[in-house]
Amino acid sequence: MENCENQTVEEVVDSFAKENKQEGLRVFVAGGSRSGNDDIYIEEAYNLGKQIAKMDFKLDFGLSSSGIMGAVARGVLDRWNKQKCTETPIQGITTKEYYSLYQTDEIINQIEDIIVAQTLEERKQKLLNADFVVFAPGGVGTLDELAYDCVAMQDGFLDVKPFILYNIDGFFHHLVEYLKYISAKGFSDPMPFIIVDNSHELGIVFRLLKLRYKKAKNTKEAYAQARQLIYELPYFIKNKPDNSVYVEDIIEKMTRINLYGTAEEKQNLADEIEKAYLEKEIERMYDRLAKTGRDTATVSDKLTKLKKRRQASQNIK
Repeated sequence: MENCENQTVEEVVDSFAKENKQEGLRVFVAGGSRSGNDDIYIEEAYNLGKQIAKMDFKLDFGLSSSGIMGAVARGVLDRWNKQKCTETPIQGITTKEYYSLYQTDEIINQIEDIIVAQTLEERKQKLLNADFVVFAPGGVGTLDELAYDCVAMQDGFLDVKPFILYNIDGFFHHLVEYLKYISAKGFSDPMPFIIVDNSHELGIVFRLLKLRYKKAKNTKEAYAQARQLIYELPYFIKNKPDNSVYVEDIIEKMTRINLYGTAEEKQNLADEIEKAYLEKEIERMYDRLAKTGRDTATVSDKLTKLKKRRQASQNIK
């Protein structure tokens, strides 16, 4: 934005929003075709779909009416139908082999835009034409998609774009630790994953992407944008406890301080952003420690049972 000093804060924020707001951003969601063992996965997947439609985003997915992916599609359709819009904002991308397996049902019947790729490789490439990617809980297929996308992005075959891990009930905490580990050991570049723990945080990320998302000129710029969003996100989460506060209001406050604030006000803002980021990281670390503790207890219980079985077999002999 040029000549900001000649504009009011309101004009600057309004100009920023108009320049960056994009309608119809495409979201590729990768998730399980199964529902998982806890109802929270389906509930939050449905909320993910509602958030996509609420933002006027378009959903790209592998065409499934079951499990996590079916719940996402239902969320999009339910919200979209309430808005009484005509064109269904979903693009299903599959292969001929998978398409022949699908049963005709209410969800698939509502998806008008279906692309049948010749191979799984072509399917992956078409799905990655989306503006950003959300990974929801899933099985080995979801893990394969995530690994493929990371490799393609790292090796330069895919433009760097926002990757969001929808960390429902801490589902991805093992994976996040592993990705950090292999990066720390020098086997991969750090991946700019935006981690959200619930639909409230997801809504904030979507709103920020809608207001700020720009296709970067190069990989370095795209990575920097993603890192900046990751760093500032906890500040937005902390200052938007409910729907009475708008993301635009927080952006306006930050813009006002950065343009016209005193040196002390600017430093206080920087300190608040840093503090929110560290608090969120500490919160997640405690959550991971709690889950690791439960994992350790499970392993210990299995070892005890194995020892008892071994002792029993020795007594039989």
